[in-house]
Amino acid sequence: MNWLIELFNGEGVAHAIFIYAIVIAIGVILGKTKVKGVSLGVTFVLFIGILVGHLGFGINPGILKFVQEFGLILFIFSIGLQVGPSFFSSFKEGGMRLNGLAILLIALNITVALAIYYAAGDVKITDMVGILSGAVTNTPGLGAAQQTMLETHGAGAQALNESMSMGYAAAYPLGVVGIILSMILVKVIFGINTEQESRRIEEDAAQSQLAPHIVTYQVTNKLIFDRTLERLHGMLDRNFVVSRIKKAHGSVHIPKSETVLEEGDILLIVMSEQDEEIFDALIGPRVEFNWEEGQAAGNETLVSRRILVTNTEFSGRKLGSLRLRLGYKLNATRVNRAGVDLMASPNLALQVGDRITVVGKLEDIDRLAAKMGNSMKRLDEPNMFTMFIGIFLGIVVGSIPIMLPGMSVPMKLGLAGGPLIVAILLGRFGYKVKLVTYTSSSANLLLRELGICLFLASVGIAAGGNFVSTVFNAQGAMWVLYGFLITFLPLMVVVLLARGRFKMNYCTIMGLVAGSTTDPPALAYANKTAANDAPAVAYSTVYPLTMFLRVISAQILILALA
Repeated sequence: MNWLIELFNGEGVAHAIFIYAIVIAIGVILGKTKVKGVSLGVTFVLFIGILVGHLGFGINPGILKFVQEFGLILFIFSIGLQVGPSFFSSFKEGGMRLNGLAILLIALNITVALAIYYAAGDVKITDMVGILSGAVTNTPGLGAAQQTMLETHGAGAQALNESMSMGYAAAYPLGVVGIILSMILVKVIFGINTEQESRRIEEDAAQSQLAPHIVTYQVTNKLIFDRTLERLHGMLDRNFVVSRIKKAHGSVHIPKSETVLEEGDILLIVMSEQDEEIFDALIGPRVEFNWEEGQAAGNETLVSRRILVTNTEFSGRKLGSLRLRLGYKLNATRVNRAGVDLMASPNLALQVGDRITVVGKLEDIDRLAAKMGNSMKRLDEPNMFTMFIGIFLGIVVGSIPIMLPGMSVPMKLGLAGGPLIVAILLGRFGYKVKLVTYTSSSANLLLRELGICLFLASVGIAAGGNFVSTVFNAQGAMWVLYGFLITFLPLMVVVLLARGRFKMNYCTIMGLVAGSTTDPPALAYANKTAANDAPAVAYSTVYPLTMFLRVISAQILILALA
């Protein structure tokens, strides 16, 4: 049975993978257990890792460090690609407030930590920085502080850094619990219904994206008699598409910009719902008309079909540049992107994975479909080049030293901040350099879940070896208490302010909490609770600035007080 013993107590790659598999499998299963409707999800992987590490099933430190960082990169990069297209618009709409609350939370965390440091009197500043980093679950901050110690204290920093790591390990578990607890408490205090909050998010998103709304009108207003559709666009100054027109004494056909409106014409218009009153007043009454029966065009029939954009040549092309009416005799009415319908505006830049709804003759639609790809199989193929070139660039960005006035040691964005920023930029602007950033929802979810599980298992196994001896004594118990106070008190102030004062959506609050504590487990919990992208968008809105401030504040505390 030596082979089996080697799997449990060896030091090779097989042993490491074996331990990771056990930790993640048990953690995921137990994470699905609900207590009064609440489960910790993949966060349970962390606690199983601590238990396995405590029982002595360690892993080679080099392998452990690599898997931890690689898992974090996979998780963060996938999140960045997911939220990249909506990141900048969300920042304009509510990003200043979100980042302001994140800065307030960081300031309160540091204030509570310093208050405990001066009030207790028996805690070294290095230990307190470790406790602070663990309380806000910020591993890069811990690493930056330890690096600063090495560069300022030389060989004497080793013992202090080990103690700092113990402070981090003591505070981290309850830090995760405290972060999720604040999400649960704000929900209870304000009587929040998660499903209603999710619906509000979807409604707001639909309005902000000018979701298509389809109405049939009959032309009765004399002001638009003998006017062309081009002139009608000028009069309304709104985004809309006249999909089909039934002439008063003729057949159904696809209108052109020079098509003249006459009394009694029936129009099928795709517009934004919020513009409905304007169309009611300018065009005429709404009518019922069966377009399926009435759309004979000569001997041909007009049909409506969706075309899937899978040809990378169309990535970044403006919809208006396709000249569908002149070149294909087709009319584009709307574009579906990641499950959201968008107006078929001429200035809309297409992306791989978009579904364009077009109206016209079947042979013309088939001709356009052949040109644009229209192949589901091509979307199933992963874009490995984009992923790994993005990770490469992210590591480069994260490794750039940033010198700040008054600091002898440069700070870095690290292996979390760099890949996140690059992934967001690729998700938003990748099409401009002909990079296909489309990833199916299932593939993105797989990468995120795999990354967070590897990261949590690594942190737990690393901390488990000395966790019990550190925590289960008088000093360790106080460290745990200090960490919980640093986590919980500032968070409750911020979430109560966000909901009570600013009436912020609960899904957004969860993302704010997870992002301002740079806590992937909390984001995983928030994503499962919300079942939409709002937490991820809020997380990525505050994460870059938060990571920067967490790292630099840990370095400043060491330089100023150690």
